[in-house]
Amino acid sequence: MNVAANKTRTMVEHAIDDFRRHLVERNASKHTIKAYAGDLDVFAAFIGSRDWKEIDHLVIRAFLSHLYDKGLSKTSVARALAAVRSLYRWLAQQGVVEQNPAKLVSTPRLAKQLPRVPTIEEMNSMLDAKMPEVAAFPERDCLMFELLYGCGIRNSELVGINLGDVNPSDETILIRGKGNKQRKVPFGGSALVALDIYLPRRQQVLATLKAKPNNVARTTAQTKSAEALLVNQRGGRLTTRSVGRIIKRIAIAKGLSPDVHPHTLRHAFGTHMLEEGADLRAIQELLGHERLATTQRYTQLSVKHVMNVYDQTHPRAK
Repeated sequence: MNVAANKTRTMVEHAIDDFRRHLVERNASKHTIKAYAGDLDVFAAFIGSRDWKEIDHLVIRAFLSHLYDKGLSKTSVARALAAVRSLYRWLAQQGVVEQNPAKLVSTPRLAKQLPRVPTIEEMNSMLDAKMPEVAAFPERDCLMFELLYGCGIRNSELVGINLGDVNPSDETILIRGKGNKQRKVPFGGSALVALDIYLPRRQQVLATLKAKPNNVARTTAQTKSAEALLVNQRGGRLTTRSVGRIIKRIAIAKGLSPDVHPHTLRHAFGTHMLEEGADLRAIQELLGHERLATTQRYTQLSVKHVMNVYDQTHPRAK
C-alpha cells in the first residue's frame, strides 16, 4: 500500500480542491487556474494542519516571508498573495470564514514598468511596408498584424476567431474574451483588405492539403479546426505560441524593437486611441476590460508620451 498516496488531506487542501473546481466552473482562464493552483499548493504546505481560526494576517505575512526566503521575486510573492485573497473571498461567500486576513497584508511594492509602445508613425510605417522574406505565410501574417493592432484583441482571442465570427458587411468580429465573455469589435478598411487577400489563399492551402494522396498530415485536430480563421500551413488552427513567434520575427525584420510581442500591439491600440482623443469607456469596451482601472493604465502611457514630446520639442525643456 502506498502510504503517501493515502495521506490524509488537510482542511486547507480540501478547500483548495473545491476552489479549483469553482474556477473551472466559472470558466476562469487556464493560465489563472494553473497559477493559482501552484501558489495555493505552496500555501497549503506552509499552513499544514492549522484550522482557519488559527490563520491570521501574521501567519499570512510569515507565508510571504517564507516565499522571499525561497528566493521568489516581489512579482511572484504578490501573485501568491492575490491567490490567497481570492481563496478567502470564495471561502467567505461559502460561509466557511467570516473575515479575510489576507486583506490586512500589504501587497509588495512593485516597480511600475510601463511597456514601451511603438509610436503611431512606427506602426503605420511597419504595417505599410512589404512583408519581409521571413514571413512564411505573408497573407495570413499581414492579417494578424492588422487585427492585433486594428482591434486591440488578445493573442488568445485572435487564435479563437472562427470564419463565422467575421462579418465583413458591417466590419465587426465576434470576440470571445476571458471567461467566455463575448463582445463585438469593429475592424477598419486595412484589415478588410488584408482579409480579402488572405481568405482565397487560405482556401488554396486547405484545398492543396485535401488533394494530396494518402495525406497523413490531415489529422482529426485539423478537421476540427476547419472553421478557424487563422490556419498554419498544415491546415491546423494557429496557437498562441506560434503567433508570438511569428509577430516577433516579422516585427524585428521590419525594424521594431526585439521585445515586441502580440500584447505590445494591444498596448499600442489602447495608447494610440487615447492619444487621438478616444473616450476611456469606449476603449475599455473595445479591449474587453472588466474594470475601468485596468484601462486607465493607458492614461499613464499617454502622459509618458506627452512628456517625451515636451522634453524633445519645448525650447525651455532642454
